[in-house]
Amino acid sequence: MKKTIYNIIAIAIVAVLMPAQAVAGNLMDSLQMKVRVGYNIGGTAPIPLPNTIRSIDSYKLTPSIMVGIDWEHPFNSSWGLMAGVRIENKAMKGTVTTKAYHMELVRGSSVMDGLFTGTVEQKVTEWMLTIPVEATLNVSRVVKLKCGPYLSVLYNKRFDGIASNGYLRQGTATGPKILIGDKEGEWATYDFRDNMRTLQFGWALGADFNVGRRWGLSADLNWGLTGIFKGDFKTVEQTLFPIYGTIGAFYILK
Repeated sequence: MKKTIYNIIAIAIVAVLMPAQAVAGNLMDSLQMKVRVGYNIGGTAPIPLPNTIRSIDSYKLTPSIMVGIDWEHPFNSSWGLMAGVRIENKAMKGTVTTKAYHMELVRGSSVMDGLFTGTVEQKVTEWMLTIPVEATLNVSRVVKLKCGPYLSVLYNKRFDGIASNGYLRQGTATGPKILIGDKEGEWATYDFRDNMRTLQFGWALGADFNVGRRWGLSADLNWGLTGIFKGDFKTVEQTLFPIYGTIGAFYILK
């Protein structure tokens, strides 16, 4: 009797697994696989720009590369769903002129908190693993549009710089005035990397352009919806959003 029951259970398991295996096999056969490389251009900034930032004086391109792989499942000849994995760096270097901008600065062994007026040099680096999930639309045989959310996990991060050529009002706008020079030893520094988020969430919009049977070019905009700092970090009063465009190329493996 037990042997008969075991046989019935075994037959039932096989009956369930065979269709599931067939479905999984059909799904894998329908997937298109792409390898991608790209260059990120953009920065972290408050939206809109506050009046405490009077001007953007310089912006420098940095090694902000992206490599990844995508899998796309077509639902029909027009629509599909694409998911991928990226290893990328979103970085920037810039200089701004500020007026009464809230900062926490370090000079020597002194930590100073207050409103800074002067020049702020900023360096931002964010190495991350990004997982995008996007709906796709084939506009033509050449152009594919993409849109959807992404989640990034940071494993290396940096946000630091130099404040110079100005002064800090300690505490409030009428607090003691501390002069900040433009030479080493006279300027002040800041480092907020420990206050940066590990997880970032955002929205991506872009397009793929086929230029051959397997090769293509791509253009994407990645707009962070969460600021780069943790919610309880109040030294930088404005929320800084990571906003980057990506110019890239892809190769269709399958």
